[in-house]
Formats: sequence, structure tokens, C-alpha cells
Amino acid sequence: MQFYAFDAGYIEGLCAGDLRTEEHFVGYFTELLHLKLRSRLKSAQAIEDVRQETFARVLTALRKENGLRQPERLGAFVNTVCNNVLFEHYRSSSRSESLDEEDRPELPARGATAHDIVAARELQSKVREILADLPARDRSLLKAVFLDEKDREDVCREFGVDAEYLRVLLFRARKSFKAEYLKRMGGGSHVSTQ
Repeated sequence: MQFYAFDAGYIEGLCAGDLRTEEHFVGYFTELLHLKLRSRLKSAQAIEDVRQETFARVLTALRKENGLRQPERLGAFVNTVCNNVLFEHYRSSSRSESLDEEDRPELPARGATAHDIVAARELQSKVREILADLPARDRSLLKAVFLDEKDREDVCREFGVDAEYLRVLLFRARKSFKAEYLKRMGGGSHVSTQ
């Protein structure tokens, strides 16, 4: 199989319903998904269900505003969506089948534990507190670049700076954030100047 290099024109064709692009997309990814799913699912019907659901979700996501920011990552995106659909399939089929049956291995637990969820929420809360205490410009800059994932050119226009000075501002803002983070988390004596 020959790998295909995706670009913005390809994504636009998919979103616009271009027949040739859609046929290529379905043919190309059907082959890849069958390779992946054959070893993971027992029935041809389950493989087809996962494949169709993957395609439906990918096309829905692509047609949303800012659906896929990096067209060249379409293959990785389809793979990730397929993994999610596959895990949902495992969960739904495990509810209807007993794992205690003979010759059935127990599936490992997937997902976050209660401890992981609580720790992540505490970390998010700390990050929000630290951001709130930073100077307004640093807070806005870090939010725009790292939380909102805005395009760097848009951020430059928003802040009225060129790309080189944006790098300087980001360096300073990250340094301030890191110092405050380490101070609050008990590592203030080890603050790096980088």
C-alpha cells in the first residue's frame, strides 16, 4: 500500500462533498482500517460497524469550523477516532457478554482512575489560580497560545507584535508562570532561569 500525503485542498474536497475525494478517502482508509481491525474484532459485521462509525465521526468533525488544523495529520486523526470507536465497541460488547466465561481473558481497565481525575482537577485549579495572579498581558498571551491554541500570526496581530518579539514575550510569560508554579508546588528553590 502506498501512503498518501494529505493537504488543505484534500480536506476542502471532503468537506465540500467532492465525489472523487470521497471515493479516495473511503477506499484508502477502508484498507488501513481493515488491517487494523481484523486482528482486534472477530466478526466482519463488527469491523464494518466500527469502520462506518469512524468515517461518520471523522467527516462530521472535519465539517465543523476549525475541524482539523493540520491537514497533513488526517491519517493520525482517523486512527485516533477509530481507536475511540473501537474502545466504545469493546465497552458495549462487554456489557452484554460475561467475562467469566471459560477461555475469555479479562480485559484490562482503560481510562482514568478516581485518583487520576481528582489529581487532574486539582492541577487544573492550581493552573487557573496561577494564571489569574499573573500580569494581564502574560495571562492573555499564555491563554491565547497554549489554551486556545490560536494561530501565532493571529496572536501577533492581537498583541501588535512581530513573531520574533512574540517569542520573547512567550519566554518571559512562561518563565513567570514556571516560577510561580514551582513556588506554589513546593519547588521554589529549584527555579531555572530558562
